[in-house]
Amino acid sequence: MNDSDSTGGRTGAGMGGATTPGTTGGPDADAPQGAGADVRAAGAGAQGAGAGVREAAGAGVQAGGGGAQAEEGGVRAEGAGALPEPAREIAAGYAVSGAALDLGALLWDGACLPDAQIRIPLAMLNRHGLVAGATGTGKTKTLQLIAEQLSADGVPVFLADIKGDVSGIAAPGAPGDRVTGRAGQVGQAWEAKGFPCEFYALGGIGPGIPLRATVTSFGPVLLSKVLQLNRTQEQSLGLIFHYADAKGLELLDLKDLRAVVAFLVSDTGKAELKEIGGLSTATAGVILRSITAFEQQGAGDFFGEPEFDTAELLRQAPDGRGLVSVLELAAVQDKPQLFSTFLMWLLADLFHDLPEVGDLDRPKLVFFFDEAHLLFKGASKAFLESITQTVRLIRSKGVGIFFVTQTPRDVPAEVLAQLGNRVQHALRAFTPDDAKALRSTVKTFPNSPYELEELLTRLGIGEAVITVLNENGAPTPVAATRLRAPQSLMGPYPAAELDAAVKGSPLYGRYAQAVDRESAYEKLSAGQEAQRRAAEAEAADRAAVEEAVRGEKARGAGKAAKRAAKEDTSLVEQVVASGMFRSLARSVGTQLGREISRSLFGTARRRR
Repeated sequence: MNDSDSTGGRTGAGMGGATTPGTTGGPDADAPQGAGADVRAAGAGAQGAGAGVREAAGAGVQAGGGGAQAEEGGVRAEGAGALPEPAREIAAGYAVSGAALDLGALLWDGACLPDAQIRIPLAMLNRHGLVAGATGTGKTKTLQLIAEQLSADGVPVFLADIKGDVSGIAAPGAPGDRVTGRAGQVGQAWEAKGFPCEFYALGGIGPGIPLRATVTSFGPVLLSKVLQLNRTQEQSLGLIFHYADAKGLELLDLKDLRAVVAFLVSDTGKAELKEIGGLSTATAGVILRSITAFEQQGAGDFFGEPEFDTAELLRQAPDGRGLVSVLELAAVQDKPQLFSTFLMWLLADLFHDLPEVGDLDRPKLVFFFDEAHLLFKGASKAFLESITQTVRLIRSKGVGIFFVTQTPRDVPAEVLAQLGNRVQHALRAFTPDDAKALRSTVKTFPNSPYELEELLTRLGIGEAVITVLNENGAPTPVAATRLRAPQSLMGPYPAAELDAAVKGSPLYGRYAQAVDRESAYEKLSAGQEAQRRAAEAEAADRAAVEEAVRGEKARGAGKAAKRAAKEDTSLVEQVVASGMFRSLARSVGTQLGREISRSLFGTARRRR
C-alpha cells in the first residue's frame, strides 16, 4: 500500500488519552513520522532540547525533575527506573534473554520511551502472526523491518509482494531527516543496508524467475479444491488421475488434463474407464469448464515444467544471511485464484517435504503474505480448511507464517486463532462498519491499561499496538509502540536493477525457459491421429468393396438371359468369387483385412 496516501492521526498512547499530533503524509510519508511530535511524559518531567520536543504551554510537554530527557531527534528516558509503573510492567514483559527482533520503543501517555524496547523472541516466529491496519499506516514497512532482521539473523524469508513496493529490500535505504528523527526517538542505531534477494514471478508473468508446478504434483484433491468441485466431481477427477498414472500419461500442464478428460468421455475411452467406475459426460463437462475458467485467470502459464523446487526458499546467502525470496505479484493481483493456488501448492509442497523438527531456536523459514484479504476473498470452504490445517501443522516443521492485511476480520477466525504474534496499526472509524470492525479488533487483544478503542484510531504512521508470545509461549502485555525504521529502501527496487538481479541469478538458467516435453496431450494426440488415418484407409477400402459389388451386379444384369438357370445364385456368392474378395481374403493378416471381413460377415468391429 502507499503510505503517502494517509495522514497520521493523533496518538493516544495511555489511559488518559494523551495525544501526539501526527504528520501529514507527503512525498516522504513512507518514512516513519513523528520527529517533531509533541510529547507528554506521565509521572516524570521532560526537558526540551532540539527539534524532538517543543516547549509550549498546553502543548503536552511538561518540564520537571529528572525524569525523561529530550534529545535531538526524539525523547530519551534516563533509565529504566524513570519509567512510570505501568510502562515498567509492560516493558518487563518484553525482556528477552535469547536472540530477538527489535520492533521499536514503548509509547506511554504520549511519550516514546527508548529504554523500554519492544522485542519478539526469534524462537517464537514459527508461532505465526498478523500485521494489520488501515491503508497508509505503515504495514508494509513493518513487514520490511521484520524481514530485514530475520535475514540478518540467518533466517530465510518469503515475501508475497502484491503491489511491487517490497522489492526495495534488496537495496540500501536513503538516509534523511525523517529516518534520523525516528531512529533517535526509538533508540535505533540506523545504518543503510540492502539484503540478499531472489525475485520470482508466477509462470514468468511479471519480473522475476518463473515459478511453475505440474498438474501431477498438485494431485486431484488439491486441484479439486482450487477448481471448487463438489465431492462427486472430486472423486471423478481422482479417477482421471488414477487412469493417467496407470497408463503412463504424464499430467504436466492443463492441456494434458483436458486431453485425458476428453479422451475418457469419447467413444474410444469410455470402455477403458468403465472398468474403474466410469465418468459421466455431465461431470466431465463441469470439470472441463472449471479448467477453462481457471486458465482464463492465467493459470495456464503457471502449470508446466521445469517445476520449481521449494527447497530453493530455504537457502542462505554466502555471508550467512537468510535469503529473502520476493514473489512479484503486481502483474497478477487481479487474479486472486491464481495467487491462492500458488500459495496452497507452495505450502503443501513444503509441508510434504520438510521433516518434523519441533521447537527450534530460530525458524527455518518465515512467510509474509501481503494483502492477505486477496488470499481469502471468495475462497471456498475446502480452501479455508486446507489453509487452517496447514497453518496449524507447519509450525512443527520450523515454518512461520505472517498474514498482512487491513483488518483482522479479513482473516477467517479459524486461521486467526493460530496467529500468536500481533502487530496492529491504526484503524479508521469513518463508517458504522468501520466502528464495528474496530470494536471486534479490540476484543481480540488481552486486557490492558490502554483505552484500545480510542488508541487504535489515534496511532500515527509507523506506530502500532503489539502483543507477541514471550520465550515461554505466553502472550506479552499489550504495548503501544513506535516502530523502528527499515534499513533498506522503502519503495520499489529500480526496474533495471531488478531485471539485472533476476538474469544474474544462478536459478535463472534453470527455470527461465519453459519445457514442453511429451506428455499426455502429445501421446493421446498421436493415438487419435493414427486412429484417424486408419479410419480413412478403412473408408477407402470399404468404398472399393462397394464398387466391386456394384460391378458384379452390372455384369450379372448384362448376362441375365444366359444365366436364367442360375437365378438362385446369391449376390454374396458372386462377391466371394470375385478377384477383389480373394485379394482381400489373402490380406487378413492386416488390421484392415480383419475389419472389412468382419464387417461383411456381420461381426462386431473391434474398438481401439
